[in-house]
Amino acid sequence: MTAPTIGVFALQGDVREHLRMLESLGVDAIGVRRPAELGVVDGLVVPGGESTTMAKLARTFELLEPLRERIKGGMPTFGTCAGMILLADRIEDGAVGQETLGGLDITVRRNAFGRQVDSFEGELSISGVDGPVHAVFIRAPWVESVGPGVEVLGQVEVADGASRIVAVRQGPLMATSFHPEVGGDVRIHQLFVDLVRDCTAGTTTNSTS
Repeated sequence: MTAPTIGVFALQGDVREHLRMLESLGVDAIGVRRPAELGVVDGLVVPGGESTTMAKLARTFELLEPLRERIKGGMPTFGTCAGMILLADRIEDGAVGQETLGGLDITVRRNAFGRQVDSFEGELSISGVDGPVHAVFIRAPWVESVGPGVEVLGQVEVADGASRIVAVRQGPLMATSFHPEVGGDVRIHQLFVDLVRDCTAGTTTNSTS
């Protein structure tokens, strides 16, 4: 089977870390800064960074609308931290006029876990991954609510004992609140690579299983 080409949104954020993870899994990984580069990828990672800055840069580089069109057209896309915010249809506590790419029928709360000093790590159970996943949360969002077509892949317990959604999937779209590119665990990226391969083969539907 021909290796898929997976892009990483490369105008801002944790680009190199994601590229290294993807390359270690045997896929062709490229940075995406222009529509022409977006046009050749089979899937895309939208990394952590600053969601408002990323959206503004995407518009400046004439990438925002092409991204929206590819996502609407079914391109597998994986958002991490700020990338989750960009893939969300709705944002709580967003900046005035903040734009998103959309596609995921979720409401996210920006910086839900607190400021940089409130960053933390923990072991999570993620659907589709054997064994615990060490998750790193840095100024992370959480998912306030999900639509009927969204599968919850992982949750974390917070101080008041409530559980917050931190990983989701809807058809060809995935997102995590945490940073799976930190450290050497490639299993979350492998989930996405498998999703891209399934979509390329035409076996993925728009609903969750």
